[in-house]
Amino acid sequence: MTRGCARGQGCLRPFAYGTGPAPPLRVFLHLAAKRDYASRMTDQIAQTPACKTAGATRRHRKLARVARLSPWSAGAFLIALLVLMPLLAVVWIAFHPSENIWPHLISTTLPRYMRTTAVLAFGVAGLSACVGTGAAWLVTMYRFPLSKALEWLLLLPLAIPAYVGAYALVDFLEYAGPVQGGLRQIFGWQTSRDYWFPEIRSLGSAIIVLAAALTPYVFLLTRAAFREQSGSVYETARALGAGPFARFWRVGLPLARPAIAAGTAIVMMETVSDYGTVSYFAVQTLTTGIFSTWLEGGNAGGAAQIATVVLVVVLLLVGFEKSSRGRARFHQNARQTRPIAPIRLTGWQGLLALALCAVPFLVGFVLPVCVIANHALGESEQWLAPGLLSALKNTLTVAGSAAVLTVMAALFMVYGVRLTGRKLPRLILPFTTLGYAAPGAVLGLGILFPLAGLDHLLADTIEHITGSDPGLLLTGSAFAIILAYVVRFFAIAQGATDAALGRVSPSLPMAARSLGQTLGGTLARVYVPLIRGSVGTALLLVFVDCVKELPATLLLRPFNYNTLATRVYDKASLEQLEQASPAALLVILVGLGAVILMARSENAADLS
Repeated sequence: MTRGCARGQGCLRPFAYGTGPAPPLRVFLHLAAKRDYASRMTDQIAQTPACKTAGATRRHRKLARVARLSPWSAGAFLIALLVLMPLLAVVWIAFHPSENIWPHLISTTLPRYMRTTAVLAFGVAGLSACVGTGAAWLVTMYRFPLSKALEWLLLLPLAIPAYVGAYALVDFLEYAGPVQGGLRQIFGWQTSRDYWFPEIRSLGSAIIVLAAALTPYVFLLTRAAFREQSGSVYETARALGAGPFARFWRVGLPLARPAIAAGTAIVMMETVSDYGTVSYFAVQTLTTGIFSTWLEGGNAGGAAQIATVVLVVVLLLVGFEKSSRGRARFHQNARQTRPIAPIRLTGWQGLLALALCAVPFLVGFVLPVCVIANHALGESEQWLAPGLLSALKNTLTVAGSAAVLTVMAALFMVYGVRLTGRKLPRLILPFTTLGYAAPGAVLGLGILFPLAGLDHLLADTIEHITGSDPGLLLTGSAFAIILAYVVRFFAIAQGATDAALGRVSPSLPMAARSLGQTLGGTLARVYVPLIRGSVGTALLLVFVDCVKELPATLLLRPFNYNTLATRVYDKASLEQLEQASPAALLVILVGLGAVILMARSENAADLS
């Protein structure tokens, strides 16, 4: 609306109510007539066939965009469903059991399982945190004999599965072992009544064995945290009169606390999911409760209910680990950062530091390797024992197949999330890492029952069509084991491929797309050649973890189907360590390959 100007003529200045006289009535009538005319013309245009067709086309395209699902989005959804299916199946079975034994579990075995698991987890976590943090501090802040070698020697216990370490410790310390035999010979004792010796198969021994095998997790993360700190901080602390312990307790430890917490959470997750060690030491935990309730009691619902408790505990530990990493914020000015200058220790101080750092290496690696190698190489006929070659072939088959499938699926999903820009893959990507946190026993339980139902349906369908019974095609073969490995270790491959793709310059795929390459062509011709080394590393790491995996393999293997891990467990459970030693030594050698590769990558990072 407009109002008259000073000369009484119309102008284009807007009229503001309350700032002048109201416009004449004819102005309102004129504007109303224009609005009515515009509205009628708009309605007439909208009724034309061309306008109707254009509107319908736009609505159709919008609905098509919503309904259409790209191959990358569909693949990401299927991968996430594959990973989450075992966990959801466990929860479903737990809340819909054929026989509800929750009251029986709560009143009898479940409190004992939870109490023992808590003592074991916190005992292993505390011992690993103390030993790993102390060793990381010594090799980073000081120089003493063999300190540089110990930086990677302390990683070697990662190559020893905890259950192999348990067999070696019992063989070394039992009544017929070299330790007690030597004591009887030295002091002239005749029987076990003549002296006291600690009980070997006990909760304390399980804590020591698991801590020896899992301490490298804390050591690796804590050493990295100490290395990233500025040397000027410690120089200032020394100038203010802080001694060695004060610098560790008041400066180094608070700065490295998030890394220590993250490593400790990983140790606790691995401890809760362990089965071979606690079973051999006769320690009743939640994981052994799953096996005993299902295999011995024949109650799958009760086993699923215990597995749900394990899953809740592990998810709490995952949340603790994530929050610890999320709080890891340490900012410093790069221009003022100086590397830490290690202090040289000589005399008895250097020897004491060497002894303290050598103990976890000797207990966690040297002792198991010497015991296993002594049995494996001392009785060469065991290398020709029936079943060993078959177990080796089965291990290479399932571990190799699972490693290839896992890395391919991870590469497909990570690449799709990065390039499609769709929300669905990006939202479900974090959920695909939950499989690694779930214990193998939980995954085995969650995979077997849905897969068994699908297997029977598939067999009935084939028999109805062809008239012949094909048998169990999925659960009766190694398919279930491979599926469990893919779900269990998908997070390792995903992390490696995601980091590798992030290092590729965005201009390279953009140039490929501008030259007409499709998304698949860009992946095959640009990304894969550039990340070949990282993909190979991911393949090796997944392969090694598949070789060492025991609980899921025990639950899902077909009848008379052994891998190296299950052969070691079966023979050692029958106190036949001589027959288990060749398979155990092969598992150790495979694990050494991954640890050496990790040490090489650490050295390359230091040089760069």
